[in-house]
Amino acid sequence: MIKKKKCVLFIDDDKATNFFNERVANNYGFFKKIITVQSGIEGLDYLMSCHSNNNPKPDLIFLDINMPAMNGWEFLDRFNALSEEYIRGIKIVILTTSSEPSDIDKFNKNNSLLDYVNKPINLDVLTNVMQKILNVT
Repeated sequence: MIKKKKCVLFIDDDKATNFFNERVANNYGFFKKIITVQSGIEGLDYLMSCHSNNNPKPDLIFLDINMPAMNGWEFLDRFNALSEEYIRGIKIVILTTSSEPSDIDKFNKNNSLLDYVNKPINLDVLTNVMQKILNVT
């Protein structure tokens, strides 16, 4: 039995994908709270609100790469520049349709990322990610 995590944050610009991700995560019961936002900027705003508004800090972020305004890689740059207080304990998984070699190369060079998985999310993906979290915490 995998222990429930407090909160998961899905960052994806597609409303339908976020709806689907939220339903899948909710159906499998791994998380007490599921948050979805539609941009990297909204994701950073949510993280900042955790400290000031008592919103639950995510244990896990599923991050899309290809988004307008701020793509997933730009989000990661800004995320990693935040204070340790904001990002401590948060694991990030790239959840994307991209199979671009440059994206896979960036993932392989970034030791702070937990996994790189293809959409759509499903029980197997969630179970594998949760097992990886247990192995690194």
